[in-house]
Amino acid sequence: MVKKLQVAISGLGRMGARHALHFLERTPRAELVAAFTPEPKEITWANEKLVPFGTTIYTDYDEMLKHPGLEAVVIATVTTVHAEQAIKAIHADKHVLCEKPLSTSVEVSQSVVDASKTKPHLKVLCGFSRRFDASYRDAFNRMDSGDIGRPSVFRSQTCDKLDPSGFFVEYAKFSGGIFVDCNIHDIDLALWYFGQDSMVKSVAAFGITAVQPELRRYNDVDNGVGVVEFWGGKLAYFYSSRMMAAGQHDMSEIIGTDGKLTINANPISNLVDMFENTGVRREIPPHYYGRFEQAFVTEANEFTAACLDNLKLPFKLTGAVQAVKIGCALQESLISGKKISFDETGRRIEKASL
Repeated sequence: MVKKLQVAISGLGRMGARHALHFLERTPRAELVAAFTPEPKEITWANEKLVPFGTTIYTDYDEMLKHPGLEAVVIATVTTVHAEQAIKAIHADKHVLCEKPLSTSVEVSQSVVDASKTKPHLKVLCGFSRRFDASYRDAFNRMDSGDIGRPSVFRSQTCDKLDPSGFFVEYAKFSGGIFVDCNIHDIDLALWYFGQDSMVKSVAAFGITAVQPELRRYNDVDNGVGVVEFWGGKLAYFYSSRMMAAGQHDMSEIIGTDGKLTINANPISNLVDMFENTGVRREIPPHYYGRFEQAFVTEANEFTAACLDNLKLPFKLTGAVQAVKIGCALQESLISGKKISFDETGRRIEKASL
């Protein structure tokens, strides 16, 4: 009999439900044995989509961790409980795949890393989905092969289609802010392309509330720009937006001394061209999942293989802490209006004000 990884999902909101179906239907070496949610609507969905296939639904996270034979937990709850649930799973001797970010706090994020060090046999991964995207991997391999010379400038954006319901206003209460929530993916990419041990020299951030002025109550914006200077002569530029009219547009550009690479500069849903009386157009993905669905499936399968075959994970968990550190510094710069500087060891430099 072929061994399958016994997996549980924590949280069955939009992202958690997708993870559940990925492990249930599209990860052959995994078996979705349990799921946790206290939400009645999510329980109703689970009773229809998961229970008929052998998944047990729990309304208590701690009880779910006791499910017989459980080996791994995928955490897709709200950001504020990511770290707490990850640490509980680690202490219960379970492998962990945690949605990004580990936390909105550097210290709390580090606590997940510290917990993982006490159980080195476990696989603990932060789900930066773009790391599993075929195009981003191809671009990295080309850069790593020297095709564009020495990488020097990285530009990247996460731009969501406008949600007129204003959902993200209330979400801003616990998201950590637009740089921690949206640009965390772009920050992680910069650390990947420039090298996981790259040290930040300075950060500066700016933003506006173009469509949702209510965000100001939570010291957040709906359009943000962040500039990060790294020691060693490298520069990163991040843009995040909540108001794209046409659809999701997440793109990146790595500029080297001998050329550049771009990923998803002109987003498309498929290869259909529409010839209309107003011109020729292509539709673009309406949301993040529309662009990165296959990356999430690849992530599920590679995480499963790492757990079953004791394979090395594709990137270090410590990088997730570094990404949060940069995101938090950008958010602080946005709020304070000040540039923040660091020395070559990563220690913050406090400059005297005149």
